[in-house]
Amino acid sequence: MAEQTTEKSSSEDQLKKTTKVDVTDPESFSCMLQPVTADSDLNYIGIRRLLLYRKAQSGVLRRKDWRCNGKGYVAFRNYINRPSNWESLHIPSHSSTPGNSGRWLPSPGPLSLFLEVDSWSSSKELRSGNQTLSHSASLSSNLSDSDRPRRRAEPAYSFVGMQCIFDQCKSMVTIIKFGHMSSDLLAFGATDGTLTVCTVSQPPSIIKQLTGHSKDVTDFDFSSNNQYIASSSMDKTVRVWEILKGTCIRVIYGVASQLCIRFHPVNNNFLSVGNANKEITVFNFSTGRIINKTAFDSEITAMDHDHTGQLIFCGDAKGYVYTVSMNSHTGALSRSRHSRSSSKGKSPVTTLQYRTFSLLARGPVLLTFTRDGSLSFFSVSLEIQGYMTLQCSLQLAPRLHSIRASFCPLLSLEKGEYIVAGSEDANVYFYDLTRPKHPCVNKLQGHSYPVIGIAWNHGENLLASSDFGGTIIVWKRAKTS
Repeated sequence: MAEQTTEKSSSEDQLKKTTKVDVTDPESFSCMLQPVTADSDLNYIGIRRLLLYRKAQSGVLRRKDWRCNGKGYVAFRNYINRPSNWESLHIPSHSSTPGNSGRWLPSPGPLSLFLEVDSWSSSKELRSGNQTLSHSASLSSNLSDSDRPRRRAEPAYSFVGMQCIFDQCKSMVTIIKFGHMSSDLLAFGATDGTLTVCTVSQPPSIIKQLTGHSKDVTDFDFSSNNQYIASSSMDKTVRVWEILKGTCIRVIYGVASQLCIRFHPVNNNFLSVGNANKEITVFNFSTGRIINKTAFDSEITAMDHDHTGQLIFCGDAKGYVYTVSMNSHTGALSRSRHSRSSSKGKSPVTTLQYRTFSLLARGPVLLTFTRDGSLSFFSVSLEIQGYMTLQCSLQLAPRLHSIRASFCPLLSLEKGEYIVAGSEDANVYFYDLTRPKHPCVNKLQGHSYPVIGIAWNHGENLLASSDFGGTIIVWKRAKTS
């Protein structure tokens, strides 16, 4: 009898060993959770087992990943302490350190946090036995490799180095611009009166050096076909240059220093010039004759057109910004309204830049920058003759030089409104106007003198900056996925 009992127990132990289910095997796991009975629908059973198999396989892989990928207490703490709305939080990126100048440091944004802690949640719920797998695990398991969420690029410009450097000029470069709708045509004007046209494509080279001004070049503009450049100068003249020949084809003499100049965006036969005689003058590009002019209360130091050519935005030496209506056929001007750009006092406007759309303003916007360090961001109403409404502003340190600023076009498609500007400490800074407490999001280091001019190319993959010593650096932006 004892022998029979022993044989029976040994056979039961052997049966248990043979029928033991390996929970790490996804197929066995799915069969255990969904057994087949006599009255079961085979199609339903098959689909159910397939879904359970995928869940189990995903959980096993995530648990293995958690054990071997180096994550530990910090990720666990971040997961259990996460706020209820952590998926919608926007965690700002860190500014670069001097050792990582020109590169953006990755920030633990919502998606990266999800990728970091999701493996823990899957393995935790698998170890709970009867608990079901998390929604995130099941979602990931049903996605193909191409559909899985990927780590997005930083919502900012990331630079991988310098495209090229031009250091032939020995005077301060006051103004720098890329050609109209061009990604490699670059020109810059200096205090020695020279205008230099170059190409930044490999290999970078100087195309023409335009000499004729006897004093500082204050501003210039490309024609729409990039065949001509119109420049203004402290020597009271406006000069028109033919780039390919490198010759000055017209000189327009004035009674005061010419401070800013723009081609009309629709009718390139009109040339608008702001001067130190407190007026804007419209010239005929073909003949050089004056078509119209309008007077202001102070020197006109900065200017820009809207995309329709019907409005001119101009800033003066007292910090005011004016909206001027312009007839695209006759060139007639009529001053409509003005706004205060600088909140601190009477400081000259060094930058006026119009852009057709911004997510922050949901329409056209205008950027202004003054010598006292005031960055202002206006929304523009084209229906009410360019009426401007201040959206946000940022107060930086006062500038000794006429340092310029610019929109960050691609960057401003993200959340926030980003501006790039030069500085007295020889760095190029990126600011987010929607974060007044911590506006600086990055900086580029490479210049040895105060950075004066800033310009983006048409492809927005190159940023050019010029300094007090005459050096131009073209920064190359990293490709984003």
